[in-house]
Amino acid sequence: MRIGVFGAGGQMGTTVCRAVAGDPELTLVAAIDPRLSGIDLSQVTGINGTGLEISGSKESLVSSKAQVAVDFTSAESAFENMMWCAKHNVHGVVGTTGMSATQMAQLEEAFSKSKANCIIAPNFAIGAILMMRFSEMASIFFDTVDIVELHHDKKVDAPSGTAMETARRVTAFRGSEENPFAPDPTSKTVLDGVRGGRFDQGVHVHSLRVRGMVAHQEVIFGTLGQTLTIRHDSYDRTSFMPGVLLAIKSVVSLSGLVKGIDMLIDAKLGLTQGQVGRGGAAK
Repeated sequence: MRIGVFGAGGQMGTTVCRAVAGDPELTLVAAIDPRLSGIDLSQVTGINGTGLEISGSKESLVSSKAQVAVDFTSAESAFENMMWCAKHNVHGVVGTTGMSATQMAQLEEAFSKSKANCIIAPNFAIGAILMMRFSEMASIFFDTVDIVELHHDKKVDAPSGTAMETARRVTAFRGSEENPFAPDPTSKTVLDGVRGGRFDQGVHVHSLRVRGMVAHQEVIFGTLGQTLTIRHDSYDRTSFMPGVLLAIKSVVSLSGLVKGIDMLIDAKLGLTQGQVGRGGAAK
């Protein structure tokens, strides 16, 4: 498969370029980053032998006959890039978070009319996906839950896409409108925001931005006499690459816009959609 990378000079972009170049089933054919246009890719990534020069234009995806474009840029850039990909029938794999509901709806419509497909996931680390799945299962048995996400000090959005997706999933799986989590007993706060942001049905989300960290999250459940903490840590950006490569190789066989890589993991486990998690108990 022929692969292009948006944001090729960024921290995630360079990691994706190395992962693609190191996979025998994939060929890196385009690297796009307007800030570094004209620079030899090897200077940025350390990859030798590609002969690629970083391009400043999306059109290099067409000229290089790229089949899939990977995007880890910014929310606005990712939206524009994927709208372009839908129009030009290039499959997309997106790890950029922070796009609005309106932008997601526009992308869903665009890819429904395109010959290309797109996967947008808040997290490509397999461990992070399993953390969310385990949290769904635990949500039924515990009365309270707080989500704490910890990221590097360069991350511009908060809470993280993974934290928001976790909150959505634990409330949906529990059916919190009919079976809500216990109410917050806090009646007095000395410092505004100390209890974090409040998601639906009493789920509190806390964001830390700490220099030296990469991407970390823990989901803390509590009930009478016990607690359960489910935690995932990404210590290096290479932790996302197995999921990214799985998405790249799978996107061509999907349909339209797909959110998350759960169904790809289900396929690896030999499960049909809904057997475990995503709103259905194990069958």
